[in-house]
This record gives sequence, C-alpha cells and structure tokens, in this order.
Amino acid sequence: MKHKKLAKELGLSDVYAIATGAMFSSGFFLLPGLAAAETGPSVVLAYLVSGIIVLPTMFSVAELATALPRSGGTYYIIDRSLGPMLGTIGGFGSWLALVLKSAFALIGMGAYISIFYEVDILYVAIFLTIVFGILNVVGAKETTWLQKVLVAALVTIMFFYIIQGVFEVFSMDVVAVAQKQFTPFFTEGVFGFFATVGMVFVSYAGLTKVASIAEEVKNPDRNIPLGMFLAIGTAVLVYVVGVYIMVALLDPAAFREDLTPVATAGEVFLDWLPEPGGLILVVVAAVAAFASTGNAGIMSASRYPMAMARDKLVNRHFATVGKLGTPHWSVLGTVGLMLFFLLAFNVAEVAKLASAFQLLLFGLLNLSVIVMRESRIEEYDPGFKSPWYPWIQIAGIILSIILIFEMGVLSILFTVTVSVASIIWYKYYAEANVERQGAIYHVHARLGEHKDQGLEGEMRNILREKGLRQEDPYEELISRADVLEFSSDIDYKVIIEEASQKLADKMGFSLEKLTEMFMISDDYTAIPIAEGVALNHARIDEKISPEMVLVRIKEGYSDGKILSSTSEDADEDESKLHSIIFFVSSKENSGQHLRILAQIAEMVGSKNFIQRWCKAKNDEEIREIMLRDERFIKITLNPDDNTQQYIGKMIKEVSFPGQSLITIIRRNGEIKIPHGITVLQEGDELSIIGEVEDINELKEMLKK
Repeated sequence: MKHKKLAKELGLSDVYAIATGAMFSSGFFLLPGLAAAETGPSVVLAYLVSGIIVLPTMFSVAELATALPRSGGTYYIIDRSLGPMLGTIGGFGSWLALVLKSAFALIGMGAYISIFYEVDILYVAIFLTIVFGILNVVGAKETTWLQKVLVAALVTIMFFYIIQGVFEVFSMDVVAVAQKQFTPFFTEGVFGFFATVGMVFVSYAGLTKVASIAEEVKNPDRNIPLGMFLAIGTAVLVYVVGVYIMVALLDPAAFREDLTPVATAGEVFLDWLPEPGGLILVVVAAVAAFASTGNAGIMSASRYPMAMARDKLVNRHFATVGKLGTPHWSVLGTVGLMLFFLLAFNVAEVAKLASAFQLLLFGLLNLSVIVMRESRIEEYDPGFKSPWYPWIQIAGIILSIILIFEMGVLSILFTVTVSVASIIWYKYYAEANVERQGAIYHVHARLGEHKDQGLEGEMRNILREKGLRQEDPYEELISRADVLEFSSDIDYKVIIEEASQKLADKMGFSLEKLTEMFMISDDYTAIPIAEGVALNHARIDEKISPEMVLVRIKEGYSDGKILSSTSEDADEDESKLHSIIFFVSSKENSGQHLRILAQIAEMVGSKNFIQRWCKAKNDEEIREIMLRDERFIKITLNPDDNTQQYIGKMIKEVSFPGQSLITIIRRNGEIKIPHGITVLQEGDELSIIGEVEDINELKEMLKK
C-alpha cells in the first residue's frame, strides 16, 4: 500500500518554534524551586550541565533526521537502524511519553490561567486539548503558525525578563549577593547535585521531538540542525540566566518551596510596571510556554502512530492522510489518549514516570548513529554529520544510562513495563506483517551474516525526495555533457567505447580502464531506470569532477543485454531504449554520486520525458530536457526588450543575480562555449543556470 506523503511546508522558523516550544513549560515555570531544594544554589550549574549533556543526543538526532527525514522521528530512526522490535518500543514509548508531557503542559497552562480567573484546571486542559487537536487536523502550516506566535511571545517576554533581572542583580553588591545567596553552593553534596542534573535534564528532552515532523520540513539538511541549534541556545540562555536571577533575588527557603518562582522573582524587579503588569507578563509567558508545548506535543506525537501504521505495526488507518493534508486519524487517536489520561490519572505524577523512558530513547538514538555509520550503507547520506564520532555518541549512551538510575525505581519500572508491553505487541500482532530488519543487519553483513536489502531501496527513495544539495554541480554537469546519436542497429559495445572515449578525454583518465568499468559484468548490462531510459555509471579512485555523456537512439534500441530487467509483458515499442546515460564521478564523494543518480532518475521519470527526448532538435535541447526548470532559463538577446542591455558586452562584464552562469550560447544555429571574453551579440540564445531564487530574480528583471 502506497501512503500519501505529507506536504513539505515547514521552514526554519517552524522548526525553531516547534523545538523551542517543546522545551519550555514546567522545566522553567515550575521546576527551578523544586530542583533547588535538592542541591541549593548549584541548581544554576545543574541547568547548564544538563544543557551540555543533551548535546550528544542533539548532534545524533540532527544527523539521523537529515538522513532519514520521515514522520515518526524517534520511532522511524530506531526501527530502521536497530530493527522493528526496538522500533516498536521506541514508537509506543515516544508516543506515550509525549502524550503525557503534552497533557501535563495543558494542566500547567490551566493552573496559570486560574491565577486571574476562577476556573476548573482539568476542564481547561480538556478544552485546550480538543482545540489544539482540531487545529492539528486542519493543517501543519496552521498549527505551526500558532506555534510561532506562541514562541515569539514567550521568547520576547523571557528576554525582557532576564534583561531586567540581570540589571536588578548587578545594581546590587554582586559580591554580597554571591556570599549570601550562593553559599554554600552544593547544599547536598556531589550526589545531590547529579541527582538534580537528572531531574532538570528532561527540561531539554523536547528538543529531539522535531525529528518527528522531519518529513514536512523544506530543505531538512539545513533547517533541522540549524533550527535545533538555535533552539538549544535559546533554552540554555533562558534557563541558566533565569534560574540565576531567581537564586540571587529570592529568599533561599521560600524559593525551594515555591511552585511559581518565575512569577515570584518577577514581582521583585518588575515592580516599576503598573500593578499587576509584571505578574501579567509572567503569566502570559507561562501560558504561551505551556500552550506551545501542548500544541507542538500533539503535532509531534501524532506522527508516531502514523509512521508505525505505514510500517504495519498498528492499524493502517492511522497512516491515512486526509484532504487537509494531515494524518487526521493519528491526530484524533493522540487527542483521545490525552483525554483518557487527563480524566483517569493524576497526569503530573504519571508524566514524571516517563522521564526514564526519554533517557532510554536518548541512548538508543546515539546507538543508532553508530549502527548507521558502521553499516556502511552508501545511501546513508545525512546533510549534517555529528562531530567527534563515535566518542560523543558513546558519551551520550553512558550518560543516559547513568541518569536513568537517578530517576528512581518507579520511573525505571514504568520504562520496563512499556518496553515489555511493546515487545508482546510486536510478537503477537506485528511480526508477521514485517519483513525489514534494520541497518544493524548490514553490520552483521560485514561479519559474514545477511543484510536487509529493502532498507537500501527505501533510503534511495529518501535521497530522491530530498533532492540535490546546493554544492552538487548537477546543472554544470549537464551543461558540459557530450551528446552522442546512434542508430538502432549499433552494437552496445560500440556505444560504450565512444562514450568512454568522450569521458576519458575530459578527465585525462585511461580509456581502457574506463571502458572496462562500464563493461564490468559479463553482459555489460546497463540499468533501466525509467521507460525507455537506461543508466551506466561508475566511480573511480582518482579525484575528478563528475562527468556525463547523454546517448540518444531515436528509433529505439532493443538489445536484450541492456533490457534484461525490463518486464517480459511490455510491448516491443515500450521495451526499447531511446536514452542511455553514462555517468562517472570520484569515489571520494559517494554521497554526491548517489544524489546525482537520484536526480537523474527524478528527471527521466517525469511525464512525457521520452517524447520530449526524441523530438529534441539538437544537442542543446537534449541537455535542457535534463535540467530542472526552476534552476534554468533560456533567453534570446533582442534590442527591443530588456535583454538589449547585454548585447555587445563581454560575458565577464555581465552581472546576473547571485551565482547564475551562462552555460551555452547558440549563435546562428551553432553552439558556442562561453568564455569570459566572449562578446554577446544580437540574436544569441543564452542558456543560464542558477539557484532557484536567482533564476526567479532574473526572470523578474527581464519582465520590467
């Protein structure tokens, strides 16, 4: 069953808003006083250390989410790396933990609203759950629009808050404040401090939830890691400086019993605002924080059952994407589970139990990076690679294990119960439906065992969907590609030899070695990649620029050596090849090689490709068919329109937007290769390539 993909509508600001919103709620507006009771003034350092400890997992998730941008985040990553049984544990555990955290956040929101209005906190939480659920059904873009508004309000107020607080502290005698408020620094010793680190660590746990909406992110290679880095920077700054202000200004004994320390500290240094202006600001920030956590939580949590349903681990209806472009059954299931917990349990107590499970998932995510790297799957092509591999992942695993034992017996028992229940579900419901095994089988393959071939195909599809990176020279490659024409009765060996000659001349590479690489199998079989199109590619050890030869056979070619994988039921005309593409690049950049292959497959798979290919009048038109329309424009220099400004100028004197380049000049029916000193003439046809925004800007310039 082919599942409908979610639309890529989310940009950098959306990723930042979701990651930031998922971190701010009880960790800042409720927890500081309780944490200070465990370790004293060193609670400030505990928040800083926790922010540092989360970095290994953040690096790991940023790498994994850019390599595997699919809904389901933690579940999908663990499933594809460690196998479906651990994936089932990760999926159910992540869903449950996020549902509990979101429900708890909405309880907290109701508590802050009750400061000004006498309301039933539970009913407020239920109402907000339904409202956010409806919003998530309506659309991801609408959901993240609200998320950005909430986070913008939260961050603006919090920065105003900490600036005012810092001014207040430094207007006092800083040395006296340090002696009075920060001595003794560790009230419960080293063990009390590390127990507090474990307690406040979960304040940063929401950062990784952005991976669950990775499928909906535009340009995930850039926006996911950058959004996460900006979010963790914001969180660490606000947490550490904000808690420092609370410790410096509040009475130690009162602070350690205070459940609203942000509001209490605000009353000290925001007293210059009209009463109750300071309190209103803090309440608005708290409501925005809890609301953003609840809203982002529903959005992120709903992607777990969706991803699991795609993989046949739960009922397939959860994978349905409705007319509004959202997984409505998955959203409704998530909202229903939240309402159940709100009505049946003390959510605050149960949510705390999920902390150890979060740490277990962190450990598995760090392990997943090691497995994916050591699997040596060529299609594993993350846009961001974690630094200091594998030491930072090993550190992340060890730290997760240490912190789990700081969570207490009940939290560990909760984690074990959920894990065992997930294994039972997998064994008795899902195992018969699942054929994949995960990247860990590729590690086994290196030790002589079998591997999961299906995973490679799935990751090739991901490469194809992600598209090229900015540094990939696809357009330049096409623009300089040689074009060869052959008749239908030619021997394929001759085609290989002539294509190899063109490539060898360009690269300065041995013709004999290159020909041998293209004929490496007994039948020197090319790979059919679309109707009427075959591909023959190779990688060489030397450092070279990628090169390509485009072969056209108008009448069609039907050599069975090439067409060995074509359907036997296909009509004779449909089984003929009209296009053979030869592509060579360096082994030093295997990721780029695979991305270019994926782009070639995308282009030749487009509608009416073969018809356009066969009707092309010349080499230039053949190349243009292989170019991406949004990155390519062809103009004719005319003295009667805006192109007249280029007539008579040398190419080096012409200024185009950004890095746009003239790749081909067609003059009087002949092709001219452009050089800096080439003088442009009236009637010249220019083929220009560039980034999407640069080409769009050029189009607008020429319209004026």
